Amino acid sequence: MKRTYLLFGLAALTLTSFSKIDSDKKYIKKTNIEVQSNDGEKLIAKSDCVGCHKLDKKLIGPAYLDIAKKYSNTDKNINSLADKVIKGGSGVWGTMPMSAHSALKKEDAKSMVKYILSLKK
Repeated sequence: MKRTYLLFGLAALTLTSFSKIDSDKKYIKKTNIEVQSNDGEKLIAKSDCVGCHKLDKKLIGPAYLDIAKKYSNTDKNINSLADKVIKGGSGVWGTMPMSAHSALKKEDAKSMVKYILSLKK
């Protein structure tokens, strides 16, 4: 009987020692690119952009870093690219068209484009 209580006690102690999860720790893959988190980055993360674009690799569409290299961070480019995000387009990066995101607000699209263009080193 004592043996049973001892085994249950050890089992309970073992289980409780592993049950506490430190939710404050975040495990993030480190890259050579350091950017501040902003609204544009958050909007991209919540959108369907990640299905076609990645930070540093071409998927269906170009990598964000390639876009940042191609376009300077000017108001003209920000407005033009935000319009392209909303209306869609093709031909600049190949034959695969980018779908329109007509439900996206102009200011949100501009915020996303500003974030992407801020990645330029």
